[in-house]
Amino acid sequence: MSAPDILLGLIGDNIAASRSPRLHELAGEQNGLRVRYDRLVPQALGQSWEEIFDGLAAKGYRGTNITYPYKEKVVGRLTIDDPLVKAIGACNTVIFEGETAKGYNTDYSGFVAAYRRERGEVSTGITLMIGTGGVGRAVAFGLIALGAPEIRLVDMDRAKAEALAADLRAASPETAVAIFDSAAEGAEGAAGLINCTPVGMVGKEGTPLPASAMTSGTWAFDAVYTPADTTFLTDAQACGLDVISGWELFFYQGVHAWTLFTGLPLDEDRLRADLLA
Repeated sequence: MSAPDILLGLIGDNIAASRSPRLHELAGEQNGLRVRYDRLVPQALGQSWEEIFDGLAAKGYRGTNITYPYKEKVVGRLTIDDPLVKAIGACNTVIFEGETAKGYNTDYSGFVAAYRRERGEVSTGITLMIGTGGVGRAVAFGLIALGAPEIRLVDMDRAKAEALAADLRAASPETAVAIFDSAAEGAEGAAGLINCTPVGMVGKEGTPLPASAMTSGTWAFDAVYTPADTTFLTDAQACGLDVISGWELFFYQGVHAWTLFTGLPLDEDRLRADLLA
């Protein structure tokens, strides 16, 4: 088989079910290009994520996506030009340019796009976000961009929640930011309910918030997209909330990453239909 026109990858754990390879292959087909997009799982390759990452440019990779649990860890190896991405402190997209690895965050832009597609200009209202890791940091800054009046944070590692709270307050002093030890307590009076933990994904079944705690909510978003119908979102829908699937974040972060990787156009409607076929 001939060499691909574009070589890309995804570094992460538990990504066997990821649809990212298919998204980028389809994007390539739209442009008459053959894309190879490799799942790069440290345990499966018998290497550390650092060893894998450091060897990609020499192997001809144009770039790579980064997912759980490496989005924050990779920052120290990157050149980041965008002050917003620096503030987020996590990257999910990397472009190799000669000796330089440039970092970007399309989780941030992807979440904003997903919210706008489903809810338009409707206010987020008070929003609870469970999980303050890499994707959580991106989504939290997305909430600021969407004008959230109050963001409530919950994380098993309270220090991580406190660090994110400090960064959010510095970026947007007018936004109220609070930390809760219990997701159920943080959900009281909250309109928006967000899961940014891996709970609910394939291999980590469950939900971070019981249905009984969703009574005041009006909308819910789950960053998990494999499966798209997580227990968290199924419960939210049963409680009458508008739901935004993690699939939408997956779609838009991929579209935005493709633009960074290649600068080539996409027919988003066609891509969406092909992915769902």
